Amino acid sequence: MTRPALNVPGWWRSLMTPDPEPGFSRRKLTRMLVRLLAFMVVAMLASGLLHLLGLGPYLNTWWGTMLFVLALYVPLFRFMTVDTFTPSRMGSPVARGQQTQSQQAQSQARAERRRERNRYAGVRKSPPRGGRR
Repeated sequence: MTRPALNVPGWWRSLMTPDPEPGFSRRKLTRMLVRLLAFMVVAMLASGLLHLLGLGPYLNTWWGTMLFVLALYVPLFRFMTVDTFTPSRMGSPVARGQQTQSQQAQSQARAERRRERNRYAGVRKSPPRGGRR
């Protein structure tokens, strides 16, 4: 049974897709600004709703503000930091789970070194050569 496709607008998909280019281009900075503005709008609406519910005096304390910001920012952390970190999760054009030739060669070399280390893992050191008597 297949899942129905979500009808996600293109502008939302563009906000949630990391930019593969390194550095901060004009496009990337614009997307980050739009994310920040969206976060601010959500924060203002949530704050207004909590004030309407009578929780305003608690929100106006330092600990109420801290809890409010954490309650908003923790769930939205990934949304806010899509373009901030390096695009290592994007990977190479190879599908996830498959490896390129160089990755396979590196993996085999690491396995060989590991086998060689483990081969002598329990062997004691040889006696000292020369030195004092």
